[in-house]
Amino acid sequence: MSRWIIDHLWLIPAVPFAASLVILSLPNGRHKSAALLAVAGQIAALVMSFFAFLATLQVSGFRAVQNFTWFTFGDHALRLGWLLDPLAAVMLIMITLVGLCIFVFSIGYMAGDKNFVRFFAYLSFFSGAMLGLVISNSLLLLFICWELVGLASYLLIGFWIERPSAAAAAKKAFITTRIGDLGFFLGLLWLYGRSGNLLFYDGGNGCLESAGLAMLGASAVSVALLIFCGAVGKSGQFPLHVWLPDAMEGPTPVSALIHAATMVAAGVFLVARVYPIFSLGAIDGVTSSLTVVVWIGVITALMAALIAIAQADIKRILAYSTVSQLGLMMVSLGVGGVAAGMMHLLAHGFFKALLFLGAGSVIHGCHGEQDIRKMGGLRRLMPVTFSTYAIGMMALSGVPLFFSGGWTKEEILHVTADWPASRLPYYFLLAGVVLTALYMTRQIIYVFFGDRRAASQHAHESPRVMTMPLIVLASCAILFSVVLTPAWPWLHHYLTDEPAHFEFARLIQPTLFLSLVLVGAGVALGIGMYRKAGAQDRQRPADTDPLEFAQPQLFRFLENKMWIDELYARTVIAFSCLSARLSDWMDRHFWDRLVRGFGAVGRLFGTFATTVDERGINAGVDETTVGTRGLGRLMSAAHSGQIQTYLGVIAIGVLALLLFYAWLA
Repeated sequence: MSRWIIDHLWLIPAVPFAASLVILSLPNGRHKSAALLAVAGQIAALVMSFFAFLATLQVSGFRAVQNFTWFTFGDHALRLGWLLDPLAAVMLIMITLVGLCIFVFSIGYMAGDKNFVRFFAYLSFFSGAMLGLVISNSLLLLFICWELVGLASYLLIGFWIERPSAAAAAKKAFITTRIGDLGFFLGLLWLYGRSGNLLFYDGGNGCLESAGLAMLGASAVSVALLIFCGAVGKSGQFPLHVWLPDAMEGPTPVSALIHAATMVAAGVFLVARVYPIFSLGAIDGVTSSLTVVVWIGVITALMAALIAIAQADIKRILAYSTVSQLGLMMVSLGVGGVAAGMMHLLAHGFFKALLFLGAGSVIHGCHGEQDIRKMGGLRRLMPVTFSTYAIGMMALSGVPLFFSGGWTKEEILHVTADWPASRLPYYFLLAGVVLTALYMTRQIIYVFFGDRRAASQHAHESPRVMTMPLIVLASCAILFSVVLTPAWPWLHHYLTDEPAHFEFARLIQPTLFLSLVLVGAGVALGIGMYRKAGAQDRQRPADTDPLEFAQPQLFRFLENKMWIDELYARTVIAFSCLSARLSDWMDRHFWDRLVRGFGAVGRLFGTFATTVDERGINAGVDETTVGTRGLGRLMSAAHSGQIQTYLGVIAIGVLALLLFYAWLA
């Protein structure tokens, strides 16, 4: 079976793609058929991904490559290929498993939507594009799937296209990510120009192998930074993060798919995949490109965590937490912790999907309400949602021991502390740990504790088709920690091709206690600030955020996302609008008049040429023709055929000649 799956690896993305095409051909009312096809396609992809994962366990350092010629031009052949290695295998498992849970959840969440069939077609298309991206052995094929992922996100974010906010969010996401993708494409062209090969592995000549890397030389930094532009856009890193929170305008399952298993994971995966280019020529593990990755990640992680504290929309809080966690992963990659960053990406996929689907369950139970200030007291009304959401909250906050997110965050802190370039990123990440625990505690208190508010009065638990995926994801968030603990770091060694050994003593680490203290401090601070957030207070108005009451200017600054969107509106967008207006004015009043002027000159020359042609040349030719005809008639009359006339003419001619000679003499 392992040999078969290696030879047919392309079937993993092909099955969801095929399901998407079949679903699109169904009539709009075939809800059961659409859901069945989508779920069946995802199950098939999951089963094949599992067998692909088993194949990578056969030997240490497993890597299977299948390259093929796409087309030829002249003497050159453009080749693509599929790649199966531990990095691809674990991503396949996470994408298909999390995607399956989201698909099943969507059956209940989207049950009453009139475009149910189209929604599942888009979901399958999204899954297929991401799976194709993961198994690509060519940067060009990866870029093709990368753009398909962008198309799918555009379709799903703007799924409720009748809403102006959804249409605007879809356009914003598409345009913003295209800015990053332009840099990615330029990096791809530069890489091909230097190495002549876009295959990652090609018998020693791939662009990630020694021969290809040697050809890059000093240009590796520029190529890496251009490729990183694509990761910045897709993974919502500063300064291209502004699209990601607005993506909440799509249905909640879309938010879960984008923020957990597919789109945002693509940027982190890209940096991990082409890491040899980023690390080329490193001194003590530090290069210029990796340093940029680290500081972009630090800024993103801290900025998004601060903004999340002041948000009221349950999905936007989670969206900014995603931005923050992606920044954390980028820091890990930048300091050399590729395995740590990827482990956190995998763990994040499970618990962030759990949180988004849990938020969807809350929204469904509260009849569409998303403002956490209008909720409260839901833990008794929605016990399954509350229990699973609490597990996701603790995993995201980084609680160690029983939750996967705690161990992966601990690993990232560990590798960041050893970065030789600077200790500042480590201290900033410690602050981020406190902030994460704080805003997640704030959210869970507002939603599940305190008194019932307007949206909670008639709240109800979601149906089993929605709660079962929550239970599965919550179980994964806990059980996944088994292969992440320092006592048995199996996943870390699987990704780094090192043997794993069980050592219970490794659980006792100083950084573990530091993490517990920081998470505890964030939770305690959140409880202290928000445990009475819904109660009447003589000094603080009801439903007013305590931070807003204490620091209104700071809260307003964070609530408005640090005015970054407004800054863009007054700079980049204003410049674009000014350029557009200037171009319009130039087109209407300069280029149009210039073209009209050249047209008038052309018409003038045309009139002049017509006049000269008709009144000069044509008239002259006509008169010449008339004269020629008259001369011809005259000459014709002279040729009468009478000999005496000819002799008379000759006599006159001779007489004229004699007179002329006489005159000369």
